[in-house]
Amino acid sequence: MKTTATIRGEITKFLQDNELTLNQFARISGVNTGSLSSILNGNRPMSMNQLDRITSSIGYPEGFFYDRYISECIFHTTPDWRRLGVFLQRCAELGKLDCLQKAARLTMENISYAPLLFELAEELFNEENYKAAVILYECVAESEKFQHSERLALCHYRLFLQSLSDNQETNWHAVVLFEPYIERLDEVYQLDAYVKLININGSLGQWNKVDLLAEKMGNKAMKRYRNKKNFFESSQPLIFYILYAYLSRETSHGEQGDYEQALYYTTLYENTDWIIKPTEKERKIMYQFRDWAEANRYLYTLMSGETDVLPRYIEYVESREDEIFVALCNIILAANRYKLNVDHIIERFRAYLEYRPQKNEISEISKHVTMNQYTRLLSELGIYYLNSKQYDRGLKYIVDSLEYSIKIKSDRGMLRCMGIFEQFRHFSSEDIQGRYTELIRDVQKLSVYAWSPLV
Repeated sequence: MKTTATIRGEITKFLQDNELTLNQFARISGVNTGSLSSILNGNRPMSMNQLDRITSSIGYPEGFFYDRYISECIFHTTPDWRRLGVFLQRCAELGKLDCLQKAARLTMENISYAPLLFELAEELFNEENYKAAVILYECVAESEKFQHSERLALCHYRLFLQSLSDNQETNWHAVVLFEPYIERLDEVYQLDAYVKLININGSLGQWNKVDLLAEKMGNKAMKRYRNKKNFFESSQPLIFYILYAYLSRETSHGEQGDYEQALYYTTLYENTDWIIKPTEKERKIMYQFRDWAEANRYLYTLMSGETDVLPRYIEYVESREDEIFVALCNIILAANRYKLNVDHIIERFRAYLEYRPQKNEISEISKHVTMNQYTRLLSELGIYYLNSKQYDRGLKYIVDSLEYSIKIKSDRGMLRCMGIFEQFRHFSSEDIQGRYTELIRDVQKLSVYAWSPLV
């Protein structure tokens, strides 16, 4: 579609082509004749309302002139926030993100607009218009990168949350970019930010980092609790962060095979005598952590080699549906380690071998943790059946795990599965061989060996 150079030129051409007077166009557009005359003579810029009315009257779609409006009516003179703010809001509403980004970046030539851009970004974030909000947060963060403000830290926290995905590689980058700012965050957000970092690092297998972050979070939360500093709103009561810190440190040591230390932290989140006059919500949290303590005591006893605890472990979790998936992951791992036959357990809980989001009584489980656990479960099932010489069945699970590892870009998962398959590939059927070959092409496209922080 051919257009004239300026918005004014478009209006003039439309009037000429349709043989309209200013008065007639004023009646059509709802913009008064005097304003139209001033606009066409270049004596005043258009407001957003006038622009939208004129655009609609000419017959163009909403936002058609926005790109030209930036240079002609906003930055032709010193930007006016009353006009600029409305323009950015309309760009966000219409999804004109290219115009939003262009205008926002031009705005940042004047750093005094940073607080106003940040406030608008917060509005958009609260309205769940995340793509538009991210553009503004990035502009504010770039303009204030040499500052040490809470606003800058919150920008990076918002960007961190929005950059998380099923992709472990991008999640790792997100952690690296955000972590330096966590200490500058306002107390309202800081503890929840620690929980997010702990969960992402756990899904990446960075257990030493999990332990360090959990220790910091626990100390901060306990200090505030003892000082009665619970006046700010966060998503959970302070005791949650204290107990979750103990649980995270327990998990970190357990994953590294230090079951004695893991059991020590189990006793810390199980014993809640220090909690003073708990509220109903706090009591619910306490009961959930006590449940986890009992389940994890069975787990670490089993992983230490005391396999006779397995029936009691099964009996405990079978009445707690939220615990079954995690228990299965651990039981298959123990079965491979100690050469146990758990066919009856697998059949009994087969419905839980499919991926599904996990939750508990007090919150939803981090999907990143669950996805990583599921990938590991599939590979452990594969090993279990390979150990029992059910090669085709075992290799099918290994290929399933490889496919899921590719989906979440888990370098560790991909390398683990490839190593196992290559060891047993001569036992595989043609169908599984073909599927594996196709997946290897996907692995090669990802170039996992070029950059791998997890290996």
